[in-house]
Amino acid sequence: MDTQTKRQFKTALYEQFARISRALANPHRLELLDLLTQGERSVEDLARETALSVANASQHLQTLRAARLVAVRRDGLYAYYRLADPRVQDLWLTLRTVGETQLADLHQVVETFLQDRTQLQAISVEDLRQRLAEDAITVLDVRPTREYVAGHLPQARSIPLVELNTRLSELPRQQPIVTYCRGPYCVFADEAVALLTEHGYTAYRLDAGVPEWQAQGYPVIR
Repeated sequence: MDTQTKRQFKTALYEQFARISRALANPHRLELLDLLTQGERSVEDLARETALSVANASQHLQTLRAARLVAVRRDGLYAYYRLADPRVQDLWLTLRTVGETQLADLHQVVETFLQDRTQLQAISVEDLRQRLAEDAITVLDVRPTREYVAGHLPQARSIPLVELNTRLSELPRQQPIVTYCRGPYCVFADEAVALLTEHGYTAYRLDAGVPEWQAQGYPVIR
């Protein structure tokens, strides 16, 4: 292979990798990927969650699909998107970790918008695993039901945040309760802990979600 051919090869090679980075270089598309780590969703659901129009959400999803990051399933008039490969979830988690490590501005954003979180007690994945082994905790998944069905932590029960206030009587008072939602930047669990504490329960927030639990090699119930 001569020098010119080698250069053509390298240019063509890195252009293919750049397709991935270009698809990721948009905050809306990153949020869409983050939502899809929770399971398959329709375009309409994704648009509502991200405060985008259906047309705009669909356009972003098409860009992700062109980069082979998501796949689509059609059912009549509806399109349902999912991550194209489990390694796409790994890619998103790695990108997020690098951002948390390298970007001081990211921490400033978190501190600005999640000031109340410092008053809530949090536990780690390892702490939760130990307490589950001791049967000393109740685990509460406060995500929407469809996300719980798509995959949840072992022994977790589902009470979506919007229903929690009317279903408190279903929860035992003799055990601490650990709530979790979509991950470290989801506030559903924060709001659940605040509500439970207000009603006399001992409650903690898991500082992770299903993708983070799974990334550590622990089983997810589907």
